Amino acid sequence: MNKELANLKDDIELYKNLVKQISDAETLNQLAIEEEDIETSKEVERIIKNLFLRIEEAEIRSLLNEKYDSYDAILSVNAGAGGTDACDWAEMLSRMYTKWAQAKGFTVHLTDYVWGDEAGYRNVEMIIEGRFAYGLLKAERGVHRLIRISPFDFSGRRHTSFASVDVIPVMQESAEIEIDPKEIRVETFRASGPGGQHVNVTDSAVRITHLPTGITATCQEERSQGKNKEMALLILRAKLHEYHEKKKREQLEKMRGEKKEIAWGSQIRTYTMHAYNLVKDHRTGLEEPRVEEVLEGNIDKFIFEYLKQVAKK
Repeated sequence: MNKELANLKDDIELYKNLVKQISDAETLNQLAIEEEDIETSKEVERIIKNLFLRIEEAEIRSLLNEKYDSYDAILSVNAGAGGTDACDWAEMLSRMYTKWAQAKGFTVHLTDYVWGDEAGYRNVEMIIEGRFAYGLLKAERGVHRLIRISPFDFSGRRHTSFASVDVIPVMQESAEIEIDPKEIRVETFRASGPGGQHVNVTDSAVRITHLPTGITATCQEERSQGKNKEMALLILRAKLHEYHEKKKREQLEKMRGEKKEIAWGSQIRTYTMHAYNLVKDHRTGLEEPRVEEVLEGNIDKFIFEYLKQVAKK
């Protein structure tokens, strides 16, 4: 009940802020017209552009009404084909999502990572805490492709790299997933940085394996072994929930005779940085030539467009 009340207050505050921003923009615009101030007019244009995005976000919130949409999210990025470039691409994507989340006031916990041999991540996992984190980020599931001149190729050739993004909701305390202590194996190890450099001098990182399914959850963010274990259990519970949900979906697909989508082949977006600049979402057809802005976390337009199109179906 307290969470529902907090969410309601959050919605009210969002709409009150929008009303105030619209009023301020109207006042500033009138001032710019009266004084024929070009710089102020440009500022008004910037404010109005931001307002349209915030209004669209409020509209999207009304569409996020599925069971887990308001939950926190566990986001993982895995390097695919492309060697070192793919690992670097996985790190670029993880940075993009971190910046996106921070701009929204969300909290980001980098819980697990495996460094690439030369650069970037082979895989990285993070928990993003914030209302509708899962509902928004579920739009990012799939394969992301990067085309650029490789900084790791001294011949200056163009390379194509792939990384997959997966998102699952963080199960709340009342979730029905129960974990039998007899069915898990808990291991501790030292968190390490690139090149094998130890971040901690104690075995504080924790990996938990669910023996019946083989599903693992790791956390090496905290210095406390107890906190890492607590976070790893949270992640494991979410992964087990997703595992059981996937089994149900597969059974339904089998009964309906539907073909299962091959996730690794479902390329959702291409980021081209040579010989021209363009980000294209293959599901919606939306394009954005300012690739650097997108990589700085400005991905709302892609998320919103996808969610709106899904809602229409």
